[in-house]
Amino acid sequence: MNIYGDYEETLNQVMADLLEKIQQMNQQAIDHHQPKLYEHLISRIKTPASMAEKCQRKGYPVNTTSALRKCKDSIGVRIVCNFIDDIDHCLTLLHKADWCSIVQEKDYITNAKPNGYRSYHVILDVTTPYRDITGQVPGHYFAEIQLRTIAMDSWASLEHEMKYKHNIQNAARIGKELKRCADQLASCDVQMQTIRQLINENN
Repeated sequence: MNIYGDYEETLNQVMADLLEKIQQMNQQAIDHHQPKLYEHLISRIKTPASMAEKCQRKGYPVNTTSALRKCKDSIGVRIVCNFIDDIDHCLTLLHKADWCSIVQEKDYITNAKPNGYRSYHVILDVTTPYRDITGQVPGHYFAEIQLRTIAMDSWASLEHEMKYKHNIQNAARIGKELKRCADQLASCDVQMQTIRQLINENN
């Protein structure tokens, strides 16, 4: 049985609408002669099996209400930006948007995870024209947005791939090297941001 029940199609519609809203934000920035907000977008609906596992892990009933209300990441969007300032710009626009509200923020850029992971996570409450699980129209659906630079995204993708390899030898040493790599990439992000600011000051 699909944990999303009759709402799986609606989730895909909400995700498509959300991507369109973000793309519109980007186009408006470009139309106002501002830098583009991001390099690319990645989106997904958490698989029913993954959502059911998460509900079990969190101690929630394994049902559609838990999937859509208690867990707030059935819809996931990753915004991959060129520069750190672009992440700040995206966040400012999301805070001002009239089609959503930010209900949770986690700053793993200022406060990186111990393994070196960096990203900025927000949970959006998105207002939609679709009926939600409470029967309300307009309906409200949650989505998790992850904002990263290209460097942060590259590191996270590689770390994720290696983490799921079996029979890793010298795991502690590999962890230290990954952390060192993450720190070096973070330093590069800051340097690239400084270079961009210097170029802009001279224009």
